[in-house]
Amino acid sequence: MLARDESALKRTPLYDLHLALGAKMVPFARYDMPVQYPPGVLKEHLHTRQSAGLFDVSHMGQIELKAKSGKLTDAAHALEKLVPQDIAALAVGRQRYAQFTNETGGILDDLMVTNLGDRLFLVVNAACKVEDEAHLRAHLSDVCDITVLADRALLALQGPKAEAALAKFCADVGKLRFMDVAELELMGLRCIVSRSGYTGEDGFEISVPADGAEAFAKALLENPEVQPIGLGARDSLRLEAGLCLYGHDIDTTTTPVEGNLTWSIQKSRRTGGARPGGFAGADTILAQLASGPQRLRVGLRPEGRAPVRENALLFASTDSAEPIGKVTSGGFGPSLNAPVAMGYLPAAQAAAGTIVFAEVRGQRLPLRVAAMPFVPNGYKR
Repeated sequence: MLARDESALKRTPLYDLHLALGAKMVPFARYDMPVQYPPGVLKEHLHTRQSAGLFDVSHMGQIELKAKSGKLTDAAHALEKLVPQDIAALAVGRQRYAQFTNETGGILDDLMVTNLGDRLFLVVNAACKVEDEAHLRAHLSDVCDITVLADRALLALQGPKAEAALAKFCADVGKLRFMDVAELELMGLRCIVSRSGYTGEDGFEISVPADGAEAFAKALLENPEVQPIGLGARDSLRLEAGLCLYGHDIDTTTTPVEGNLTWSIQKSRRTGGARPGGFAGADTILAQLASGPQRLRVGLRPEGRAPVRENALLFASTDSAEPIGKVTSGGFGPSLNAPVAMGYLPAAQAAAGTIVFAEVRGQRLPLRVAAMPFVPNGYKR
C-alpha cells in the first residue's frame, strides 16, 4: 500500500467538522475525505434510506458558463458542441444529466447542467474537474466566460426526510420537484439548491458559500433525523440505485450508449432531430443509437451471498476459456441484504435473466443479469 501523503491532499471547508464528528478520513480524488463515521457504513447507508443523510461533496467542481453576448441560448448552443444532450431546450430552473464526449464517443466525464436564467451552472466530478475546466476553456472561451466557483462548498442532503429537514430553513424547498433548481436564501446564505442526488432517494444538493458551510452543516445536523454520511455509504447507495461512477462504470473507452445512458440523449440531438449530432464523437454515438452497441452496461445479481468486486472477469459458462465481460462496480447492498454489481456484457447476452459467471478466487460464481435500479427510486416527481 502506498504511504499516505497528507500534505498533498486538499481539504474541503468541512474538514474540521469531519474530524470533530469522528470521521475516518481517506484520500479520494486528491482530497482528504470522510469514508465513514463512528456508526459505520452499513448503519449510515440504512439511515439514509430511512431518514436523512448529510454528505460533504465539496470536492466536486462547480463551474458557471455565461455567454459573452449575454444570451443564454448562445452558451447553451456552445455547450452542445461538447455534450450529446439538448441544453438549448433546458428550461430555467431545471437541471439535466450530461456527458462530455471525445472524438471516438468515449466519456471524458459526466456532469449536471442547470439553467439559472442568465447562466449555466455545471457540477463536474472531482477527479476530472481540472481537465474539465481546460476542456471548456479550449473549446468555449470564444463564446463564453468560464468561472470556476472555488469559493463554494457543496452539500448533499439525501433521504425521505430530507425535505422536512431543509424546509426548516426555507419552506420554498417543498415546491421543488426532481431535477428542479432554485437560488434560495438559507441561514442568510445565497444558495443554489437542486432537488437531485446520487443515492436514488429524494433529496437535495446545495451549493453554499464556503465560509458559511460549516455553520450550515452544523445547523442541519442539529436535526436528530439528519446524520453525517461518508463516501463508503455514498458508494453503496449509488450502486443500489444503478448509478455510474466515473472512472469505473464509464470512462473514455465507453460511449453513453454502451453505458446504458441513451435515456439522457434527447431526440433533438439524434438522427432526424432538430439539431442532430454536432458534438464530439457524434458519428459513433449516432450509429450506436441506430444499430445498437456491441456491448452494454448491465445490472448483476450474484446468486450466492459473496460480493463480486470490480474487475472480476465474466464468462458465459463455468468452463468457458475466454471472458465475455467484466464487473465495473460490485459490493454488498445493505438495503437488499444481498450482493449487487454492474458490468459490461455483449449486447446479445445483456437481457434480464441471463446467467453469467464471475471468476472469484479461482471459482466461477453465477450471476443473473437484472434490471436497474436494484432498489426503487424515491424521487419526488
